[in-house]
Amino acid sequence: MSFDYELDFDKINFRNNPELYRVGRGEQGVLLVEPYKSEILKNWRFKTPSIARESSDKIYDMFLDYKEKDDFVGMDMARKFLQMGYTRARRYTNYKGGKKYDENGHIKERQIDPEKAESASIFREKWKLAREDKEYLERKKEHQKRYG
Repeated sequence: MSFDYELDFDKINFRNNPELYRVGRGEQGVLLVEPYKSEILKNWRFKTPSIARESSDKIYDMFLDYKEKDDFVGMDMARKFLQMGYTRARRYTNYKGGKKYDENGHIKERQIDPEKAESASIFREKWKLAREDKEYLERKKEHQKRYG
């Protein structure tokens, strides 16, 4: 089932209402689902490899903490932030300032920023650990079966 953008995200605490959460695809809802967005976002950074390492380590630790607390929604949100760290760092690797399109809507010429590429790689490692975690996959399947 796809992510439900029709919900009133300003009023829902998904820790108290996990039945309303839908996994969706990729990073869907990553900046909407509270209280997880607020808990995780403050730790999400990728400007340099050292910052990316500290950030991805912290978010992965949060993933493990949510796992220990049997909080699937938290696990999935941490996974989404790790994925978003990878995808955003890749965008900045290829396009200065992260802007893919020029003012006319044309795709800019790619460039390679080695520092951002390393940041992306760091996030990718942690994202892979989260998305392939056996317990995460079992809980994801259970959540989707139970709630859609």
